[in-house]
Amino acid sequence: MCRALNILLALLSRFLFAVHGIVTVWRVVAVKGEPCYWLLLMGVALLGVEMAVTIKCTRNAEWKWFSPMVFLYLSTVIPSIWFLELNLLQSKLPINSSSPDLHLLSHIPIAAGLVELDPEHWVAGLEQTMLIVLVLGRWLMPKGDMSRDQLSQLLMVYVGLGADILDIFDTFKEPEVKTNHAVIIVGLSLFSWALMQFPLVLTQTSPPKDHGEAQIPEESTRSVFLPWTSSSCCSSEVWSLLLTVGLQDGPFLVYRLYLMIRENVLNQLMIFFTCKNILIVMLEVYRICVVHFELGRPLGETRSQDTPQRQLENEIVEPSCQE
Repeated sequence: MCRALNILLALLSRFLFAVHGIVTVWRVVAVKGEPCYWLLLMGVALLGVEMAVTIKCTRNAEWKWFSPMVFLYLSTVIPSIWFLELNLLQSKLPINSSSPDLHLLSHIPIAAGLVELDPEHWVAGLEQTMLIVLVLGRWLMPKGDMSRDQLSQLLMVYVGLGADILDIFDTFKEPEVKTNHAVIIVGLSLFSWALMQFPLVLTQTSPPKDHGEAQIPEESTRSVFLPWTSSSCCSSEVWSLLLTVGLQDGPFLVYRLYLMIRENVLNQLMIFFTCKNILIVMLEVYRICVVHFELGRPLGETRSQDTPQRQLENEIVEPSCQE
């Protein structure tokens, strides 16, 4: 029964990704007017093969640390977003621009019934629904070895990451940026770089409960780290924080500081998100130091904190032994 439910959830999540990927690629084909762009569907076309391999090779119909399904979906959506955003950039350039791709605008076919929808709204809608689909797809897909608590944490992290990522596209609307080809290319690169967090699953920051709690008293598990946490230089929580700093918060902070200092993009939202990035990077670095030093603390120091409690246990145990 559990196996059948996992297969059903795997089908639903991949179907959701496939539908959104097809709509996104269709929009690229409609804008560019060339059927060759249907090749972008190669990523979602491989979802069937990926599902068969995943179900056959895994116990819970999902890999532990990496999600090939999300990666294949992003391999279709990210290039499509690039084409759509660059097409919007071309439409904002002056008519006498010497851009080599400007002639493609004359071949834009418009689907029946969608004439009233502005191309910029199309792109914004696809970008926003992409992050919603990522959250819903992760929620629907089998949770694998994650607990429900870890899955809920991961979904909340996804929502927070998505809100920050979408703000990158709002900077493209600024008068100082909307026709700056280099800045938009860098912004799209940061957008693609940040999305590489979603195929990774680094929420398992604590060991499973059946891997040693029977040997260590319940009251001491809060201060004694199990051997598997010290087998590597960093715990999974530290790796997760490092990836967040390196893939999103750090690059986004540098990008926003550049826009403020060199491009004179100064508005309330830019200042707010820049200050937010500074605060988040500081908190993440602080958290990394705290977790790293806690993991490096000798086992004897943590056990010495429980000395009064252990003395009380000894006083209770010794009379019973004498009897």
